[in-house]
Amino acid sequence: MTAESTQRWGSTLDSVVVYAQGAVCRRLARGSVSPDGRVRVTGLPRSLDPGSLRARVLGAPGVRVTEVRLEVEAELLGTGTPDELRHEVERLSDECAAAQGRRDRQLSLIEEVRALHPVPPARRREDPHRRAPVDAWLELADFVDERLTGLHNRLVELEEALHNVEHELTVAADRLARASTDAPSTQVETTVCAVLTLEGTGEPEVELELELEYGVPGAVWVPTYRLTHRQGDGSGRLVLRASVAQRTGEDWTGVRIALATADLRRRTDLPRLSSIRIGRSQPAPAPSGWREPPAGLVDLFSGYDAAGPGPATTAASAAVGAGSAPGPVPPSPPPPPPAPQRYGGSPAAVPVPGGADGAPPEVFGDGMPALAQPAGSRPGDRPRTGGRSFAGAPAAMAPAAPGRAAPPPPPAPVAGPPQPSGAELDYAALVLCGPDEQGGRRGRLFPDSPFDPVAAEYRRRAEAVAALPLPGQAVRPRESAGSFDHRFDATARADIPSDGTWHTVTIGEIPVGLRTEYLCVPSVEQTVYATLVLSNATDQALLAGPVEVTVDDDFLLTAALPTLAPGGVRRVGLGPAEGIRVTHRTNLHESTSGLRNNTTVLDHRVHVELANRLARPVTVEVRERVPVSSDPDVRIEERADWTAPEEGTGPDRHAPGTRVWRLDLPAGATAALDGGYEIRIPTGKALVGGNRRS
Repeated sequence: MTAESTQRWGSTLDSVVVYAQGAVCRRLARGSVSPDGRVRVTGLPRSLDPGSLRARVLGAPGVRVTEVRLEVEAELLGTGTPDELRHEVERLSDECAAAQGRRDRQLSLIEEVRALHPVPPARRREDPHRRAPVDAWLELADFVDERLTGLHNRLVELEEALHNVEHELTVAADRLARASTDAPSTQVETTVCAVLTLEGTGEPEVELELELEYGVPGAVWVPTYRLTHRQGDGSGRLVLRASVAQRTGEDWTGVRIALATADLRRRTDLPRLSSIRIGRSQPAPAPSGWREPPAGLVDLFSGYDAAGPGPATTAASAAVGAGSAPGPVPPSPPPPPPAPQRYGGSPAAVPVPGGADGAPPEVFGDGMPALAQPAGSRPGDRPRTGGRSFAGAPAAMAPAAPGRAAPPPPPAPVAGPPQPSGAELDYAALVLCGPDEQGGRRGRLFPDSPFDPVAAEYRRRAEAVAALPLPGQAVRPRESAGSFDHRFDATARADIPSDGTWHTVTIGEIPVGLRTEYLCVPSVEQTVYATLVLSNATDQALLAGPVEVTVDDDFLLTAALPTLAPGGVRRVGLGPAEGIRVTHRTNLHESTSGLRNNTTVLDHRVHVELANRLARPVTVEVRERVPVSSDPDVRIEERADWTAPEEGTGPDRHAPGTRVWRLDLPAGATAALDGGYEIRIPTGKALVGGNRRS
């Protein structure tokens, strides 16, 4: 079956889940299936991860996908396809070069005119003295000055024009660099399509809907918030927004956005634990599912070798790649030397993949001549099934091998049990080497290792968004989520172009509990600070990030919201509150007590005055600190109605000896708080740094 007979379905991007780095995209395609059950779905980006492609049929329980593989197609764009930004940059580059040439020519003219000066004729010894032509010299000087003035005025105009063109060129180049990577940048457009094989379609030309899911690099996000609060109200509106940047190679237009804190690159396979036993040493068992090559494998190709060299064929192949043009197939390199064998236990041991230099092995396809490969790939690379890698579009058959020489005998096997690597146990990635392979590789399975330089360049450009500078006070999701993973689904569809810059997307509104409290530590600073106490009553955590606070429809400030776990309570500072005044005074009285006056008593008295000048009642928390002693002979006795705060963790952790006053202060009211403590020190002991008397 040819590619032309396969049904081609267009696909639309429906939803995207953006992770800490990377994203998982979901595409939908609908169409009729041909009787052979083959479907070609187009529209996939070049930067997708080949091993992440998944496909399933929606709404048809009896139909399933039995095979899915990727293919890369290339086609020339029409002459009418505009590329305005690139053409603008090229035009401005030509103008800049022309302006610079005019400026350089003007400078050369100025140097030529500046070099004009009178040169008197050579005087012989017998000649009398001649009168100097002063008038001619002055006329020449006036001419040079006048000419230089005009040339310098013209030079100023040319330099200003050059500066303007350079500025326009810089702006255009910046716009081109920030432009979406969804549009092709060359005359050759390369696209990725998924070739699917369906089973159980039943009636011919049946209408089905497919879902394709794949992962792409080049997408990051950080959370941001907008908090709206009204004074005196016990609740508020916290709108979760996200700054999303992506350079995946396709524009996300009208897609459902979801944000997750998980890491797509984190390994999910179970670790293999080695057992430790006491006793005699036993050989390691062979891995499950691994089989040695059958005996007499070399004799299987004796008839093929006896047939002699095949007919020489020539064919042209289209080079698949961004910006590449059709050209001849490059000559195949000489075959690699036989790979050393490390599997022991039988004469027909499986050799180690790769040559002596450690390069990946060349792989040919199932006894067939090698297909034409994309530009930059190695001869022998072939498509893989199962959605594991890119596959070049076959254009023509490559020239056959000039001759078929008998392979050299394999080297002697190494004694010991077989120890296949993890790549050799990945059965979906193994490729059967054809009869033209040399060095004992014919008829054996080896891991396929195709390399697509164009796709690698797309992925490299896509991963560059991870180095974008973060917005102010933003925190990456993996740093604030801790050991838990969360997902946030947007309530509406959004548009995010593939330009590698930050775009703000509204995710949804989160109900939070709010109350305004005022906090002061008068012993350190006699200023009262306003704070918002947020309580998270949802089952999702609020990640750390910047929050824009709006109070009574007036923007107040942008603060840093800490991570708020489900059910957690945190404070967000709003700055000094000028409407509340605080005064702090202390008094120290030193005396002695005891039977022989052997105890020094330091009596500290604290007096705090608060004045509420606001038009509403407020709740004020006043914090003090009493000394803490680790010596049992030094006693500290408190005389106040303050209380010790609850022990917190992280930012809410209080210093030892912290004491708290909490009071409700009506509008226009004042209050006084009195407290104190006594420090009793035995004679012969003193406080570190001296007794406190201030």
